[in-house]
Amino acid sequence: MAIDHASPLALKSRGDTGGAECEEEAENQRWPPWLQPLLATSFFVQCRVHADAHKSECNMYCLDCVNGALCPLCLAHHRGHHAIQVRRSSYHDVVRASEIQRVLDIGGVQTYVINSARVVFLNERPQPRPGKGVTNTCEVCERSLLDTFRFCSLGCKIVGTSGGYRPRKKQSSGGGGGKKKKRAALKDARSDSEHSCTSTSDKSSVVQSFTPSTPPAASRSHRTGSKRRKGVPHRSPFGSLIVEL
Repeated sequence: MAIDHASPLALKSRGDTGGAECEEEAENQRWPPWLQPLLATSFFVQCRVHADAHKSECNMYCLDCVNGALCPLCLAHHRGHHAIQVRRSSYHDVVRASEIQRVLDIGGVQTYVINSARVVFLNERPQPRPGKGVTNTCEVCERSLLDTFRFCSLGCKIVGTSGGYRPRKKQSSGGGGGKKKKRAALKDARSDSEHSCTSTSDKSSVVQSFTPSTPPAASRSHRTGSKRRKGVPHRSPFGSLIVEL
């Protein structure tokens, strides 16, 4: 009879692997099997089967079959199935909240009203700079949100609620630190301006010491007292000729 001399380290590694697999399986069971394929699907492309049809844009998705984007003509083969329509807003895919909340918990995800319908975005929409005065942002992509929500899309909720996710530290746009930096910058600017003024005054004094002093202007009384003397008057030569004739 053969005896398996398994080392404790091997047993521990097997236990760790089994634990990781269990965690991954539990994580996958938290969400419906169609959710992640739905988020990874590309919509609003031309249907390969009905390319010659008038309405061949793929904007439907069957939650029961999970076989990619479908056009309205493809739905004839999915009668009785649960299909949802994907819409587009600002080049991003959205679904109506009334349709998706029947089969999925969308709590914590911000909804938007577009064309008189409340919708939910499927995937994240990163924002380069948060707006001024923003107090709440998405825990994953840091997009500006209302104070009562945590995520901007269904994809961000999946990432943000997973067991191994650690949210990033949010940098405060305002506060005491920013004011202190502004005060320090103003103080440095003032000291630099004072230093430049002092150096300029020193240079001007040095230049003035090398230039000769300007003589004082003559007084006004001296100018009026010394009148200019008139010269000898000259007569016209034609006047004397007229007298002789």
